[in-house]
Amino acid sequence: MAPDLSLIQTFLVIAESGSFTHAAEVLNCSRSHLSKQLTKLEQVLGVSLIMRTTRAQRLTEQGQLVYQECRQAMNIIDAACAQAMDITNSPKGQIKINSVGGFIGEEIVAPLVSDFVKRYPDIEVELDFSSQRVDLLLDQFDFVFRMGSLPDSNLIARKLLTLSNETMAAPAYLQQRGTPSHPKELKQHYCITGSIDHWHYQHISDPKLHAEVAISGGFKCKNGRAMIASAIAGNGIVRLPTLYCPDELANQTLVPVFSDWKVADTPVYLVYHQDPHRALRFNMFAQYVVEEFQRYSEENYRKK
Repeated sequence: MAPDLSLIQTFLVIAESGSFTHAAEVLNCSRSHLSKQLTKLEQVLGVSLIMRTTRAQRLTEQGQLVYQECRQAMNIIDAACAQAMDITNSPKGQIKINSVGGFIGEEIVAPLVSDFVKRYPDIEVELDFSSQRVDLLLDQFDFVFRMGSLPDSNLIARKLLTLSNETMAAPAYLQQRGTPSHPKELKQHYCITGSIDHWHYQHISDPKLHAEVAISGGFKCKNGRAMIASAIAGNGIVRLPTLYCPDELANQTLVPVFSDWKVADTPVYLVYHQDPHRALRFNMFAQYVVEEFQRYSEENYRKK
């Protein structure tokens, strides 16, 4: 049976103090308690560690060996704890992030991360744009940028942005194929799809009125830019956040399809683990992200 670590720590203090009296002062306990602790350790190991009389003490041969090995081990433990505390309390170390790609990932998250690394050069950031929905714990990510509704979990989710969505098409396409007046009519149209092939709508005047339609088309892609380009080329109707194409809407390269029906907004979240002892770099990054997205939202709002 391995001895309790506290017994070893007591033995090290006794050996280094030179006397039970001094060791008792260091540990703020009685000499009899120390004697019982040492005796217990010796019983567990089956060896004598310290020869002691009323006036003196010395380490036995086995005691010298145990002392040297345990002192070295404790030094390693102390160094590891100090290093962990230093990393926890200093802006350095690694951050692993997964993010949605497209406009959010490339135009907002990537520059934000780049600026963060420039500000804190001792922090190493790994940014992943893989499209599959990751598990923070299993996939060993520290942060995830996610769009859409989130399931209940023990994770912390901080809302960063709300994206307004619009159903759009090129004027030439609508002139050729006609403009649908109801979402159900999308079944007779070519639609440009991403990862969602069922579109949900709510009536603007009567919020209780909903419509859901299964859509299809000749082009499917999870990249917003590619979907916009395909819509401009007249390949069909597309549904995307207006943040992705403000210029196309402003110059009417793309125009809204519906006036009475709207698509629900899409929230963007920063998701991360709950940890009361989070390292400083994680807290700094989370706060930095929230502040930068707030600034971005305000600037974007002023442009409208």
